[in-house]
Amino acid sequence: VLSPLDGIPVAIKENIAVKGQPLTCSSKMLANLVSPYDAHVVEALKSAGAIIYGRLNMDEFAMGSSTENSAIQKTFNPWDLARIPGGSSGGSAASLASGLVPLALGSDTGGSIRQPASHCGIVGMKPTYGLVSRFGLVAFASSLDQIGPMARTVADCELLLKVLATPDARDMTCFDSTQRSQLPIATEKSLRIGIPKGVLGKGVGAEVAAATQAAIDFYKSKGATIIEVDLPSSELAVPTYYVVATAEASSNLARYDGVRYGHRSANAKTPIEMMTNSRSEGFGPEVKRRILLGTFVLSAGYADAYYVRALRARSKIRAEHLAALEKVDMILSPTVPTPAFKVGEKVSDPLQLYLEDIFTIPANLAGLPALSVPCGKSGHLPVGFHLVGAPLSESKLFAAAQLFESAHSFANQQPTL
Repeated sequence: VLSPLDGIPVAIKENIAVKGQPLTCSSKMLANLVSPYDAHVVEALKSAGAIIYGRLNMDEFAMGSSTENSAIQKTFNPWDLARIPGGSSGGSAASLASGLVPLALGSDTGGSIRQPASHCGIVGMKPTYGLVSRFGLVAFASSLDQIGPMARTVADCELLLKVLATPDARDMTCFDSTQRSQLPIATEKSLRIGIPKGVLGKGVGAEVAAATQAAIDFYKSKGATIIEVDLPSSELAVPTYYVVATAEASSNLARYDGVRYGHRSANAKTPIEMMTNSRSEGFGPEVKRRILLGTFVLSAGYADAYYVRALRARSKIRAEHLAALEKVDMILSPTVPTPAFKVGEKVSDPLQLYLEDIFTIPANLAGLPALSVPCGKSGHLPVGFHLVGAPLSESKLFAAAQLFESAHSFANQQPTL
């Protein structure tokens, strides 16, 4: 009897441990690190018969939205090689879009699976926080990080998630089998889809708005009830995320000091100088920026003003989403406000880059499942819409996405390379 993924190649983002293979996180800091063990998800893939096909480029330590922050090299969008594939799982999305692999793993802290999925015209899921074990994932922001499946079709993405989503005692946030037995099953009843107030307004490209509206109209034509939902605290999502995530990154990345492991500077006369130089030489500019920001918001005299307030805002964002999801089955929006931008276009303006994740960040802050599905083009560039559900409602999201995909020709599209 064949296993679920027997003989199927799966490529792995380079922040997920594969025994005997590099675990660089696309950083000079870990340039020579070879993983001594498999991540839980890699163990699950091997047990299911999958072939671990290779490693995928990413933004350094998963910090970025364009895969331009890799210390290895940039990854380009297969639909237009002058444009970014998204990030931080840009290598995963690009490998799928180009037909290199049928399945890939990414990680998602603020949109790092769904945003590149939208830019490259593939399907990407960020599961409910705790559904997939983080054991073997190099930490960026531990309360936000999740490993998730990426594929060219909804059915393949769902199949991959089923293999990944198994209990693991080595991750204390991972659901046990008792909690998993309560997973809601998708039903055939008429869908109730929430549309956030003003979501297609300012900042959203005209063709992205049109493609998202067409998706809304499609669901309406299939009998779905469309309900406007109010999520006022979502406007705080981006600043909240960049306080919480950078604070956690500052703590998690403190371990890379040139003493225990990672890059060690040869240009130092004292131990303190060695640690300072090792970090200065090993980390790229975006990682340094986030460590500095995180250290600042946690420092004495500023923690209450920034970090504690951000935690309050996060609780409010989660509460508003859970309240809305009592009235609707899922919330629909664009995945990203605009299609893929040109390589180098936003490098000097980090704030513009951070706004790429304006629609994806709330699901991470709230720990909710979220899915990006291809829904059209802006010129020659793919765009996707975004579905967010209640905790453990992945099956509902996949069922709704399957309904859309089966009626359109956006799945399995490949660019001419």
